[in-house]
Formats: sequence, structure tokens, C-alpha cells
Amino acid sequence: MISVVLLGAGNVATHLYKAFSTSGDVNIKQWYNRHLKTIDHYKNDVSVTDDLSQLMAADVYILAVSDDAIETLSEHLPFENRLVVHTSGSTSLYAVDKKQKRGVFYPLQTFSKDAAVDFTKIPLCIETLQKEDLSTLKALAKAIGSKSHKVNSDQRQGLHLAAVFVNNFTNQLYRLAHEITEANGAEFDILKPLIQETAKKIETLSPYMAQTGPALRDDKKTIKRHLKQLESEHHKAVYELLTKSIQKTHGRR
Repeated sequence: MISVVLLGAGNVATHLYKAFSTSGDVNIKQWYNRHLKTIDHYKNDVSVTDDLSQLMAADVYILAVSDDAIETLSEHLPFENRLVVHTSGSTSLYAVDKKQKRGVFYPLQTFSKDAAVDFTKIPLCIETLQKEDLSTLKALAKAIGSKSHKVNSDQRQGLHLAAVFVNNFTNQLYRLAHEITEANGAEFDILKPLIQETAKKIETLSPYMAQTGPALRDDKKTIKRHLKQLESEHHKAVYELLTKSIQKTHGRR
């Protein structure tokens, strides 16, 4: 059984706690947060603390905190030569203080505190400096049913950047589509089967092969009509930018 101390109480920390607590192969020794009130309601299930000097011994210390806090928090840990990992996609492995055995345990998924997630469907990107630490993190990922992927810093940071495109930017496009349907008195929910099919399609096709629409066809008449329909200059700018990107990708321009 792998023993863990969890540090932080944001979305990632909360979901990791839930996953670890339901695993028969992980022992959550302690949960730390600088604001004890945030995790105090878990005190009947796990030892909680807001005092770094009281941290218990464990196999892995997981810094599930904001990127800016990783370096400072790791510097203030009151021990040395223990496996300390962060959960960030974009922060260097070396942000963890050099007095520790450093690693990364990055679940590549979007997390909202009140939305349930299934870790059996979440890839875990892991990075370490020492081989034995890699084995520990692989075992920890397996304990919560996740498939682990050994990556280097460049690969992980590239994945994080790509994730912004497929998640954050895509979600913003959903928001713009919602604004367009509202402006025309239509129901956004009617688009949901299309959203689901679009995501499903790339399970068997590359994004390049899955592309359809007027930009791919170089359907100037439809593109012109769409731009005329759009009343918001912001919507027009996004439409034109993405149209040009598709046309460039597929050799239409």
C-alpha cells in the first residue's frame, strides 16, 4: 500500500482525495492546507493540518496547488530526500526544491470541484529523476485505475498547451455558439448531439480527416452569408480566424 500526504485543497486535490480514499491500495496519511477551514469537514475521515511542521511520514507528498505556489511550498517542507511531486501540466519538474526527490503526477483532465470524474478514464502523465520513483508513481496511478504515461518536461508542457486548445478554447467556442443561438431565439441544446458526435468521431479518425464544413469546401457563398448573419464583431473575428486556419491546413488558400 502506498502512503500519501496531500497538500492543497483545490479542484485537483479534492478529486485526488476522493480517488485515493476509495482505493484499497492507497493510504492517505494526511491532508494539508494553509486554510484549515477548507478541509476541516474531512477531519473525521483523514488527519488534517495547516501546520507544515506537523506533516507525517509518507511515500509520496503531492503538491496539488497553484503553479505559483509549488516552488515556495516545496522550499518550506520540513524534511529532505522524500518523493515530492506536483500536479501541474506546465510547471517544470525542477520547481520542486532540490533537497527532495522530485517528480510530476499530472492528471490530464479538466476538473470542477462539484463534477464527478472517473480516474479510470484519465491519463496520468508522470515524470521523475530516479527510476525507483517512477515505479512508485506508476503504482500510485494504477491504484486509482488510471493509465500512466512516462513523459519528459517538453512532452508534458506540449500536452498541456494542446489541452488548452481542445478544452479551454473549445469551451469558449461553445459559449460563442450559445450566444448565437440565444440571439436568434434557438435552443443551444439542439447542438449537443452534434457536439457529442464531433468528439466521438476523432476516436477513429484524425482531426485532419474528420474536418467538414464550408471552410474545408471553400464554400465562399456560405462563408459570406455566415459573416453577414453575425452581428458581433467579436464573433466575426473568431469565425474569420478559424476559417482561414482550416483553409490553410487543407490547402484551400
